[in-house]
Amino acid sequence: MSFVTELTIFVLAAFVGFEVISKVPATLHTPLMSQTNAIHGIVMLGGLIVAGYADDGLEYVIGFIAIAFGAINIVGGFMVTDRMLGMFSRKKPQKPSDSDSPAQPGGGAGS
Repeated sequence: MSFVTELTIFVLAAFVGFEVISKVPATLHTPLMSQTNAIHGIVMLGGLIVAGYADDGLEYVIGFIAIAFGAINIVGGFMVTDRMLGMFSRKKPQKPSDSDSPAQPGGGAGS
């Protein structure tokens, strides 16, 4: 394929990806992040293949960018998933201390 064809495919894929992701509601974003880690693994594998078969500097750069972006997305996806799961964990109940207890009703010493 010629460079112009490859560049056109890249630009169209970036545009379609942006349009698809921008339409996802915020409530679905975090669960989808955890599911897309496998897709980013495929991106990393593709970047490794491109870098392995690279003949010139541009192909090395494209492979490196694919590997870097895939790694960033995988790590970020796991961090977001961990944060989301942390929101659902039970918190230990706090024991009330003497200073936190409310004043006794009915006043103080002479009541």
